[in-house]
Amino acid sequence: MNRIFGYLVGIVWLGLAWGAFQRGQNGGAMGYTDMVVWWTIIAGLLTIAGLGALIGTTIHTADRS
Repeated sequence: MNRIFGYLVGIVWLGLAWGAFQRGQNGGAMGYTDMVVWWTIIAGLLTIAGLGALIGTTIHTADRS
């Protein structure tokens, strides 16, 4: 159950990162270059969090028998 919850959290974080990246791209299409920069930074941090959740779940729920 912990493994499923950990993977679910990681997937949600990666989904949020994708949404932030898309928002930055939409801002860039409208000519707001500062939106591209800040939403890309936010997307990068969310990606790190999502990958950390996925990798951490894999490491900490591994069967060590």
